[in-house]
Amino acid sequence: MTSSLANVAYLVASLLFVLSLRGLSTQETARGGNTMGVVGMLIATAITIGVLLFPAPAAVGAEVVAPAPLALTILAIAIAVGAALGAVLAARVAMTSMPELVAMLHSFVGAAAALVGIGSQIEASAPGVIAGTDVAHQIEIYLGVWVGAITFTGSIIAFLKLRGTIGSKPLVLPGRHVLNALMVITCVVLGVLGFQVGGELSTYYLLGVTVIACMLGAHLVLAIGGGDMPVVVSLLNSYSGWAAAAAGFMLENDLLIVTGALVGSSGAILSYIMCKAMNRSIWNVVFAGFGEGAGIVPAAKTDGPVRTVQEATIESTRDLLLAAKSVIVVPGYGMAVAQAQHPVKEITTLLAKRGVKVQYAIHPVAGRLPGHMNVLLAEASVSYEIVKEMDEINEEFPHTDVVIVIGANDIVNPSALDDPSSPIYGMPVLEAWGAKKVIMLKRGMAAGYAGVDNPLCYLDNTLMLFGDAKKSVSALLTALQTAE
Repeated sequence: MTSSLANVAYLVASLLFVLSLRGLSTQETARGGNTMGVVGMLIATAITIGVLLFPAPAAVGAEVVAPAPLALTILAIAIAVGAALGAVLAARVAMTSMPELVAMLHSFVGAAAALVGIGSQIEASAPGVIAGTDVAHQIEIYLGVWVGAITFTGSIIAFLKLRGTIGSKPLVLPGRHVLNALMVITCVVLGVLGFQVGGELSTYYLLGVTVIACMLGAHLVLAIGGGDMPVVVSLLNSYSGWAAAAAGFMLENDLLIVTGALVGSSGAILSYIMCKAMNRSIWNVVFAGFGEGAGIVPAAKTDGPVRTVQEATIESTRDLLLAAKSVIVVPGYGMAVAQAQHPVKEITTLLAKRGVKVQYAIHPVAGRLPGHMNVLLAEASVSYEIVKEMDEINEEFPHTDVVIVIGANDIVNPSALDDPSSPIYGMPVLEAWGAKKVIMLKRGMAAGYAGVDNPLCYLDNTLMLFGDAKKSVSALLTALQTAE
């Protein structure tokens, strides 16, 4: 296969990836964007395999060196195993488990970049290679392995936190910033020493960098609280892109460089948007250890009056909805865990048929992944036209009769605006308390994922409907259908 044909195919694949990112920027075009990304990846994979199977001669008249049968066998096995594993995961994973799946996929990219770097180093340290002959390539190897190793272990820790295997509470070690700095400095020193000694010994220095970088990646994510996990997933997405770009430089593959740069830059931009939505900086997220009390039941305050909540019943909630002219649904991760999006959609459809103005309010950091709630609502066939972002829906709350908050806590917490002592003070939130009535569906009075109590639960216009979200909304749907 000629290099010009491969370059043209890589250019087409790159354009498809750019169009895919553009399509994924809106809900209406996301399906088409995803399709273009799939087609681009198919082209890239097919051409890469074609270049390996039918290599072009190094020079005119030169003999074509075909790949060894063993290499082809290993490639075929790797493709078969990867395709089978991907197909099974795609078919079996639930939308609620999508965040941890994405985190695990990021770890694969990091591992691949680190292994490519180690392989390149072994090849470069073969007998006869003069130490220090290619400074740029050596830097590419060390940077690629360093970023890849951090992405690998960091993504695994994020996966375990999102899955609940590891608690969301951050692991804050004494002097952790000094420890992180020492690990970074050690990696730089090992890289310089490895480049100077050259030969087989330099491989051991690279392996040392790999081990330390793995420890650094794990420690960075372990120190981040559960409330910041959406930003962490986005950051890891960016890390995986830069790791892929580094692998592209090591393999001299232009498409991998372009693709990695696209993923890395888009992940960085998304991380910035997420941090802006939380009124935080990326440095604050990575190094602050926010959310140390995640998942705990808030302690009762002893310096003020005892706060009580007003409980709602299915019947009282039904009556409020039937009497309402406008309703806003605020979904959270609790709705995702309960897989209640389908009965919720049926409720809103029923209300809309009765002439009720129904909308959904989406906070940028709702769920455990950027866009998680949007995907869940799309899965339930909720119309894009009634799904509103925070900036465009906040002004609607004062004119709304009923707001239903389903499994969300931190994103509707008024202390973010009026309590300077709150850990989430300054974070933009959905101002649900401005509605005439607020109905919160929760299992109990435990704090949200960020470990912060919510004063909204105690307001006069708030009613608490306790229980499993899916059971509650299913019972509410039955009550509404019976009232028809």
